[in-house]
Amino acid sequence: MGSIPTGYLVAKARGIDIRTVGSKNMGATNVFRTLGKGPGIFVLLIDALKGYAASAWLADALLKILNAPNSDPQTNHLIAGIAAVLGHNYTCWLQFKGGKGIATTAGVFLALAPAAVGIAIVVWVVAFVTTRYVSIASILAAVALPTAVWFTQENLALRIIAIILGVLAIYKHRANIQRLRNGTEHRIQFTKNPEGAK
Repeated sequence: MGSIPTGYLVAKARGIDIRTVGSKNMGATNVFRTLGKGPGIFVLLIDALKGYAASAWLADALLKILNAPNSDPQTNHLIAGIAAVLGHNYTCWLQFKGGKGIATTAGVFLALAPAAVGIAIVVWVVAFVTTRYVSIASILAAVALPTAVWFTQENLALRIIAIILGVLAIYKHRANIQRLRNGTEHRIQFTKNPEGAK
């Protein structure tokens, strides 16, 4: 489920290879910047849904099919969520090159730790409105989410995985970090033109 390259497919339907335009990333931000608000929001929601569905629904469905009544549901939900994020970040359909996992990770933890996701979303919004850099907002949210999970959840495995996925999300932003250092990172302008970011 996680490996479905939503951004790539949406752009391909418009005759565009999203890997060759803008930041060359398949995530919602590049789709938003390249194709506009509607496609960008659609990709964001579907990428989040991939993580949520894997953790909240698919894990339980597979457990029923496998007839595994003695397994720990929370552990299996967590494993399914990890698989969805890794599938998204390293999709097998595109030479194991995928997105950065922010939306999919948020979807996973919306199912497993919704309060923590709420905190991370607030951090993202404040950081974005203040800086107008999606990358800075996403990196700060990747720090805020595991921090919030640590203080709102007692499950140690959930805490540790939140930290690991947060570190992975930041690692996937290494090109953005370099552009921020160079002063060449795209900044979203609050205009009607999605190409307004420079």
